[in-house]
Amino acid sequence: MKRSLAARLLAALLACVACSAALAALKEGDAAPAFTAQASLAGKAFDFSLKDSLKNGPVVVYFYPSAFTGGCNLQAHTFAVHHDQFAAAGATIVGVSLDSIGRLNEFSADPQYCAGKIAVASDADGRIAKAYDLAVRDAVAGRKDTRGADIEHGSTERTTFVVTPDGRIAATVGGLTPVANVERALAAVQKLAAAPR
Repeated sequence: MKRSLAARLLAALLACVACSAALAALKEGDAAPAFTAQASLAGKAFDFSLKDSLKNGPVVVYFYPSAFTGGCNLQAHTFAVHHDQFAAAGATIVGVSLDSIGRLNEFSADPQYCAGKIAVASDADGRIAKAYDLAVRDAVAGRKDTRGADIEHGSTERTTFVVTPDGRIAATVGGLTPVANVERALAAVQKLAAAPR
């Protein structure tokens, strides 16, 4: 009996820690910090500007720990699979991580993950993540990606922001599995598209 109570308390504590990390992020109604970054789409680097992208409609800015890691591979693949649904709702998608642009050129072109459909931006110093009130963790020595290559950069928590054309956050999605994160973001952009103008 004591063990099960201790186990339940530990589970509740861990859940609170996970919630507090997600709650630290910017929230619905907050101004989304504008940013520019070197990004990659289909293996080609380009300069991404949130301000310019918002001229075309809402932007889904999704932060993820690292390219070529289990959850991030699944999330990128799920975004790619649902790309046409996001586009039909008028939304642009950009992933942001602390990966180098070289790693992102490979990741953005990989047919198993971004599949040439999702742009991913390099936030090598964590400046963009911090502007969105996300925690940035230092690199962990000896950590490897799913290809067996060393991960030599830090990471940030998996959190997605749906940003409206007027630069406000319409939804903050955190604390979910990679697939549920994408599904919640898609529901948010579809809700925006269906709203009366």
